[in-house]
Amino acid sequence: MGNCCVVPAASSDPKKNRKKKPNPHSIEYGANHGSVDKNKLVVLKDPNGHRIYERYDLGHELGRGEFGVTYLCTDVETGEKFACKSISKKKLRTAVDIEDVRREVEIMKHMPKHPNIVSLKDTYEDDSAVHIVMELCEGGELFDRIVARGHYTERAAAYVLKTVMEVVQVCHQNGVMHRDLKPENFLFANKKEASPLKAIDFGLSIFFKPGERFNEIVGSPYYMAPEVLKRNYGPEVDVWSAGVILYILLCGVPPFWAETEQGVAQAIIRSVIDFKRDPWPKVSDNAKDLVKKMLHPNPNRRLTAHQVLDHPWLQNIKKAPNVSLGETVKARLKQFSVMNKLKKRALRVVAEHLSTEEVAGIKEAFDMMDSGKKGKINREEFATGLHKLGHQIPEADIQILMEAADVDGDGTLNYGEFVAVSVHLKKMANDEHLHKAFAFFDQNQSGYIEMDELRDALRDEEDDGNSEEVIIAIMHDVDTDKDGRISYDEFAAMMKAGTDWRKASRQYSRERFNSLSLKLMRDGSIK
Repeated sequence: MGNCCVVPAASSDPKKNRKKKPNPHSIEYGANHGSVDKNKLVVLKDPNGHRIYERYDLGHELGRGEFGVTYLCTDVETGEKFACKSISKKKLRTAVDIEDVRREVEIMKHMPKHPNIVSLKDTYEDDSAVHIVMELCEGGELFDRIVARGHYTERAAAYVLKTVMEVVQVCHQNGVMHRDLKPENFLFANKKEASPLKAIDFGLSIFFKPGERFNEIVGSPYYMAPEVLKRNYGPEVDVWSAGVILYILLCGVPPFWAETEQGVAQAIIRSVIDFKRDPWPKVSDNAKDLVKKMLHPNPNRRLTAHQVLDHPWLQNIKKAPNVSLGETVKARLKQFSVMNKLKKRALRVVAEHLSTEEVAGIKEAFDMMDSGKKGKINREEFATGLHKLGHQIPEADIQILMEAADVDGDGTLNYGEFVAVSVHLKKMANDEHLHKAFAFFDQNQSGYIEMDELRDALRDEEDDGNSEEVIIAIMHDVDTDKDGRISYDEFAAMMKAGTDWRKASRQYSRERFNSLSLKLMRDGSIK
């Protein structure tokens, strides 16, 4: 996790924080106020300092990852804004975890200054955390910028890929394999139209030597190359991941998609690319040729970063079609977040119809988790409480649940939000609940959710207005029999479906994909 696309609050007097005081935002701040005890864990080889609060004021949270939290960070001398990723030492449970953090910092120091790579400013380490201060990118995520534009073209996709591949080429020239290329790891530096796009996260990157092979399964499922699942890979995996990004940029969905992780892995191994669905018929042959060569299942026949940049489609970038790929592509990129809101709305309806017994059980669970009796539970209380109740949920999935349920975005769950998540944990298995939710949307009691009813259902959930194209795209995906309306069975299938691919791509689980890789080897899917 690098930093997040959040506009910082107006800066205050930069000298007001000169007073040497503990910073309440420094995660799990040590009792000795930032000194390093020689008997305690030391992660970094040569940090810039041990008392980050003497130089920087850590403000509000920008983002959160598996090990750390990224904060808005202000230099108290100059008032300049940065992002600070603070990594809790309590989360670094193994030697591998410690080495990952150490290596991330070493790689950021090693990489040359580049206009499309986020720059490292400072590193600090105290008893409780490692703090990585880096350039702040506040221009938003790649997909969000695409959706916000008036129209989206093949030429625009070419310029994005060129930037991504220039980053990959610099990495490989400097002996670094990124291993986690995905759209979320590229942010715009600022909100200007000509803002540079920057790679922000080297948390899974690794140094490599020519010919060296690796077997550790890391990365995000939808962007993994087949040889990662086969546990025998080199820097060619970065070109594959960039090829997946290009495919998504051109059509709005990933090339290898399934509802389950096993299905995704099998689709990756098969490596069959669909060029039939809209808008592929109007995409240029040059663009499709590059996609095929970047997604070649044999890494020895896949293009190198240099060869991708030499491909005619990128060499003649100004000649790439500047005609809109159609609203369908933009709508697909946006529909996932809107779909999530539709599910949330349905969950709230279900919550309102819970029986007295069910409500009592949920209230008891909430009170048990709310250790400080604040009326809210944070992520750690939520995770601990779930495990006490017997829910063996991976950390990555707990984060997804928190993000999905935290409607007001304050990083905690109030009782109402907790009820919604509790209902979700039951996986909507109770058809009576689903029928009540369906009836809420089916206002005219026709037995179907029609287009007007779908619009009404989303009206209160709008974020800058849900365009007609997005509504049409949702109807298209949920309405599987294509009769122009959503039946109860189609609605239930949507509610019971797994996390959408864009949310899932933000998470990875080494353990799950390691075990999945072994399973696929045993059943013959991987040869």
